[in-house]
Amino acid sequence: MYFYALMDLIIRNIGFIAGTETLPVEYKAGINMSDLGIVRNGFIIVRDGLISGWGRMEEMPSVKEGDYRIVDAEGRCVLPAFCDSHTHLVYAGSREQEFVDKIKGLSYEEIALRGGGILNSARLLHETSEEDLYGQSMVRINEIIGQGTGAVEIKSGYGLNTEDELKMLRVIRKIKETSPLEVKATFLGAHSLPEEYRSERNRYIELIINEMIPAVAAEKLADYIDVFCDTGFFTAEETDKILKAAVKHGLTPKIHANELGFSGGVSVGVANRALSVDHLERTGDEEIEVLKGSGTMPTILPGSAFFLGLPDPPARKMIDAGLPVAIASDFNPGSCPSGNMKLAVSIACIRLKMTPEEAINAATLNSAYAMGLSKTHGSVATGKVANLIITKPVPSVSYIPYAFGSDLVETVIIRGRIIQKL
Repeated sequence: MYFYALMDLIIRNIGFIAGTETLPVEYKAGINMSDLGIVRNGFIIVRDGLISGWGRMEEMPSVKEGDYRIVDAEGRCVLPAFCDSHTHLVYAGSREQEFVDKIKGLSYEEIALRGGGILNSARLLHETSEEDLYGQSMVRINEIIGQGTGAVEIKSGYGLNTEDELKMLRVIRKIKETSPLEVKATFLGAHSLPEEYRSERNRYIELIINEMIPAVAAEKLADYIDVFCDTGFFTAEETDKILKAAVKHGLTPKIHANELGFSGGVSVGVANRALSVDHLERTGDEEIEVLKGSGTMPTILPGSAFFLGLPDPPARKMIDAGLPVAIASDFNPGSCPSGNMKLAVSIACIRLKMTPEEAINAATLNSAYAMGLSKTHGSVATGKVANLIITKPVPSVSYIPYAFGSDLVETVIIRGRIIQKL
């Protein structure tokens, strides 16, 4: 449980601020991802939930301190709160038995064919009331807030029928109304084929297009449309058809692509002006060329590849080719039961050979872009929303991913509110 204290703030005596921008950009790509905008011995002023000023202590303007709550950082680090642009955190129950199955050697595809995976979560969700689903989800919301996340995208996709998909999206809407987080909702009815449509996949696709999408749009329950375009799920042609139908109803495309195979999803996503293409464990030179200059954000999910034992997405190769990269958690019950963005940053550094500066930019500014929020979130810049993390004492930015198992988040500020545990 948390309470939210709203007041204007001055954070002073900051050892170093990471993620500052004097001239804000939408995202950082290639070599520019190494620029984290470090300012030492700094201050940040927050008014009405926004950053109204920041800089070095000797540059701090004269203010009437009685109008502010003073937070003395005592040499700690302050950085933007994480923006998690890909989660499935609204789900019922858990799937630890499948975790054991993986340990015993079963693949993700084999578990799915046995009725596990997404279909298992769909059965559990169908049996769970909207109230209970909201209660379970809020536990996870409070968990990720405590770990430093200030904005989150949440997908449906465990309903796989109109009623249950709408139930999930209504829970997401309630989270948006009752939590301090910035929340974006994504409709993912094309997450898997329900068992009853295994031999009639075209009927299910038509159900998505002709019933689900119009119903979601009519209630204004989603910002985005997503499709699991991958081996064993939806083809590139089917994905293209679903995305085009959703765009007509005002939904912006996002896409799962190339997690399990070279699905063609990257090209389909770019062709449909997807805001992001996510996973990308199997990504080669052709996909990298397609992404160049597209405005579509390549989004990697390091925790998912780690948990499933999949090939690591080639983040180093993408950055060296001049692309931007975003990091998200993929928080879900089957392939990444963790929404810890700091851990995702650490895995990106350890396994994908991203530098700490690149990984933090990927988990803040670039992931804000992948949610359509980089004009307001993801960096320390005048006029942006005051979503900030004050760390425990750390000697450098590099220490944050280096200490991969340590909880380094001391204080979280969201929309100018200091978030404290009761």
